[in-house]
Amino acid sequence: MTVRSPSQISLPQTVNQSISNISISPVVTPRRASGGFALLDSLQRHGVEYIFGYPGGAILPIYDDLYKVEAAGDGIKHILVRHEQGAAHAADGYARATGKVGVCFGTSGPGATNLVTGIATAYMDSIPMIIVTGQVSRAVIGTDAFQETDIYGITLPIVKHSYVVRDAKDMARIVAEAFHIASTGRPGPVLIDVPKDVALEEFDYVPVEPGKVKLPGYRPTVKGNPRQICAAIGLIRKSRRPLLYVGGGAIASGAHEEIKQLAELFNIPVSTTLMGIGAFDEHHPLSLGMLGMHGTAYANFAVTDCDLLICVGARFDDRVTGKLDEFAQRAKVIHIDIDPAEVGKNRVPDVPIVGDVRKVLIDLLRRCQEKSVKHTPNQTQEWLNLINRWKEEYPLQVPHHADSMSPQEVIVEIGRQAPHAYYTTDVGQHQMWAAQFLKNGPRRWISSGGLGTMGFGLPAAIGAKVAFPNEEVICISGDASFQMNLQELGTASQYGINVKTVILNNGWQGMVRQWQQAFYGERYSCSNMEVGMPDIEFLAKAYGIKGMVIKNRDELKDAIAEMLAHDGPVIVNAHVTKDENCYPMVAPGKSNAQMVGLPRQPKKASLEPIYCSNCGAKNAPNNNFCPECGTKL
Repeated sequence: MTVRSPSQISLPQTVNQSISNISISPVVTPRRASGGFALLDSLQRHGVEYIFGYPGGAILPIYDDLYKVEAAGDGIKHILVRHEQGAAHAADGYARATGKVGVCFGTSGPGATNLVTGIATAYMDSIPMIIVTGQVSRAVIGTDAFQETDIYGITLPIVKHSYVVRDAKDMARIVAEAFHIASTGRPGPVLIDVPKDVALEEFDYVPVEPGKVKLPGYRPTVKGNPRQICAAIGLIRKSRRPLLYVGGGAIASGAHEEIKQLAELFNIPVSTTLMGIGAFDEHHPLSLGMLGMHGTAYANFAVTDCDLLICVGARFDDRVTGKLDEFAQRAKVIHIDIDPAEVGKNRVPDVPIVGDVRKVLIDLLRRCQEKSVKHTPNQTQEWLNLINRWKEEYPLQVPHHADSMSPQEVIVEIGRQAPHAYYTTDVGQHQMWAAQFLKNGPRRWISSGGLGTMGFGLPAAIGAKVAFPNEEVICISGDASFQMNLQELGTASQYGINVKTVILNNGWQGMVRQWQQAFYGERYSCSNMEVGMPDIEFLAKAYGIKGMVIKNRDELKDAIAEMLAHDGPVIVNAHVTKDENCYPMVAPGKSNAQMVGLPRQPKKASLEPIYCSNCGAKNAPNNNFCPECGTKL
């Protein structure tokens, strides 16, 4: 059979006449290339600027091609971490800060398994990542070859999708599919396992550009059902005690402006999950801060007493709900989420809406505008008055001890001097205090929520700083968490990555100690960290990094200023109260209203203050008119 080239094909006259009006994609001439080159070229075509990784035997062919790519100055840069877990967390931090897909590399066997904790962290928090692992050659897969592990099988429960590249010709398509899957719908990590001989294999490489793949079986719902959106508007119009419950899905979809518009349109107070911090301005009068186990008292009281709960991109996690059957038990529920598996999983909503959070809210707000729907006068004023009273009676407290510096004091001072920084955290008491007292913008709060991974903070900060070299990036850590991945100081030192790390050092695994005190009869089993704690100043110096110590509050203000002014990475060892507990706290098995550690209620006056129904200002009980706006009380 003879195959003719396009120039040999005779076209009908009518087609020849109209062909100039047709846009024809240019024919891409294949080039001879290796599987490793195809991988790197495909990553670059998908906008990858940084790869966080660590080389090893099975992935060496890819690193050899990477050497040539970097030498050519084609734009892609590799950041050498000191442990593969650091690579995964750095790629995660990069993704959370930018909204782009983070990329990390690791070799086969222990290199791949060292990535697992970071993959699980990203999966639990719905973070878009591409994880590339080297694998033994195809011929010896399944023979227990040196440094062989079935990373595909190991990670199946903690990835959104997985690939083992069996043919180098599939590389470009697989990379394009992986980026599409990782970044659309509910984001998540995608694994690409590359056998060594596939990376070496040469073939006729034809690139696949971003957006050119079609996956018929993968079609996330992004547009909300119009009937359900109208039903949601109906519930909002009837509600007198509504509450917005905002999660990480709002951050992922970039819905912060739409949430603000909805809250202001209907005068709805807003609480966030740990993952949702930054989705709503916490300086706004409608903000209640974080709810849940260590949330604000007024957020937890509000979710207990609301008559309508509008869940936006959250999943009714146990750390938020407390005792599930008593969580917002008198409220109707609207649940907006892009993942249909989350809707109704823990709480059956009255109005489920599956779709991209931002697109659903845009549609909802548009319909309200078209029909001139807004809150009626005084619709939520009594509710807001009650919440304002809770805010006065149960504020977050910053302890001031005579003989020691409280961890809350340190966090408040950092937040005062660096209000617009990107903040990463490790996991424990310091994480909860940071969540309570820092006021963060969208994507400027980077913390391990679902998995609660100690050791996350420093490498995540490195990833965020690589993404935004001109922004301040601060890691809030604890003395136990910091030691989980302190080797990444070598990465910061090598590349001059200017991250600031503040260790709230109480000599304990702080949250473990608090639970042992509260629920295990003060039996402090294996939770004290004082013996064997390194000298942080000397440790920093060993890595060529500036180290500092703060021992009392008189040094605090100037030390934080010095830390921020230093042009280079800094570690600050802040010695804080050893037995400080994180409050409020919802004990396991209790409802959100049953918090421990609340401040004592002040004695109530014989007459309650009056809050203006127009502007919300607090008035003396004997006022007849509001002095702020003149409204009759």
